[in-house]
Amino acid sequence: MSDTPAANPRLDRLTLDLEQHAAAGGWDQPPHLFALVETADLLRREPQLAADLGLVEGDPGGLTPVDQGDLPEHATLDELLAGIVWPPEVLGTALSVERLMVPPAVEKDMPQDEDEALRWLAGHPERQEVRLVVAVLRDGSRSSALRMRAHDHEQSVLTGRDLVPGLADALADTLAD
Repeated sequence: MSDTPAANPRLDRLTLDLEQHAAAGGWDQPPHLFALVETADLLRREPQLAADLGLVEGDPGGLTPVDQGDLPEHATLDELLAGIVWPPEVLGTALSVERLMVPPAVEKDMPQDEDEALRWLAGHPERQEVRLVVAVLRDGSRSSALRMRAHDHEQSVLTGRDLVPGLADALADTLAD
């Protein structure tokens, strides 16, 4: 038997909702980090915040993303995520971020040095600008959505559990006890 959590349709829907929210803001946005909290718990603990967000009692186990606002200065996304630890009432986290990507067959040729890799990516003819939304829960559930700038419409959003496994792992590490 696998220890991989089963598909989580609620998390998949939330991930798509966050991607649509990011898409409404247009391209060239900074990263957005979200705490994923149980809606009922948020209503109980923070009634004013819940009211400000327009939350009402929903289905049991429903999650609400809470945008963490402006993120601290960071040289890399890895550096930012390495400094984050969530309290127990945060059941998960999600991140919306824009990146340059190349096909996996080409990625093996990318330089190891970060500055060189960024220059290499920026000049590569097969590069694609993408928006990634990755969400993880403490129970191991994962969901991700990817939208290419060149195919910027809702019907072309790719979804899956492990589209960006390294980023999902880094997010999951922020939830570790």
